[in-house]
Amino acid sequence: MNYRKLGASDLEVSEISLGSWLTYSGGLERAQSQACVKAAFDAGINFFDTANVYGRGAAETLLGEVLSGYERSSYVLATKVYFSMSDTDRGLSAAQIHKQIDASLKRLQTDYVDLYQGHRYDEQTPLEETMGALTEVVAAGKARHIGFSEWPVARIAESLQLPAVERWVSSQPQYSMIWRAPEAEVIPVCEREGISQIVWSPLAQGVLTGKYPPGSPPPEDSRAASESMSTFMDRLLDDRVLTAVQRLQPVAEGAGLTMAQMALAWVLRQPNVASAIVGASRPEQVHANASASGVALSEDTLAAVDEALGGVIVR
Repeated sequence: MNYRKLGASDLEVSEISLGSWLTYSGGLERAQSQACVKAAFDAGINFFDTANVYGRGAAETLLGEVLSGYERSSYVLATKVYFSMSDTDRGLSAAQIHKQIDASLKRLQTDYVDLYQGHRYDEQTPLEETMGALTEVVAAGKARHIGFSEWPVARIAESLQLPAVERWVSSQPQYSMIWRAPEAEVIPVCEREGISQIVWSPLAQGVLTGKYPPGSPPPEDSRAASESMSTFMDRLLDDRVLTAVQRLQPVAEGAGLTMAQMALAWVLRQPNVASAIVGASRPEQVHANASASGVALSEDTLAAVDEALGGVIVR
């Protein structure tokens, strides 16, 4: 496993990290989750990403239980705040940030998180209030660093102009061979400001592994076949996308890689990406994904990827 510096922080994170969006928020049993976390440590993964909203606290609770058996300094832990936790608990007001960090720490069974992220931008709260509260969380020792996920570029730029507030170290966008939108504005701004990307859905929710043939029902043990884990997959399961993905198979074979290795190496080819967040429901998936660390794709392979995906790429 290779490691990369997270923005301007002192954190070194594994190129592959373990997420818990769908898998640990109710999609998996504890024993499976425990086995996946153990596999992550065995593979050299030291970075775990979650959020308070995943399963309305269920993912943090499960991760807290599983990680409690490991030395705290042996892993980097990230969580997020913004989405509704109840009818009255939502957003990035100072009151919510302080309330939700305390609740997250309790569920995670730790005194601090290494990274606390604004899960979306809160249009209902003044930016100065949000940044002030996040700065207070760091000053109180409850988070070591702060990051954002899917914030508008204009708001990112605005936040960077505020005086006497904590500096961002990370951005968490959706980014994959298919979804390349961050390349237009987010990555250039972050490169200039010393902010790293930790990307979600680098495998396009499993679609880029090639396991969903066009015109066929999804495999029974796949995410797409699971009612609890197939959220937001409709666009990716379009036959036009699936057909394009099938054209990647010979490209991967020509490079001596699996489809998953190639897709993960593709996002990691971008120097501003510190880590690719993957979900896993089985230990062997963790090890298979971890094997993409350190893989370099040739210019010919990168060109073949672009040609294969063609019109389904979102820029």
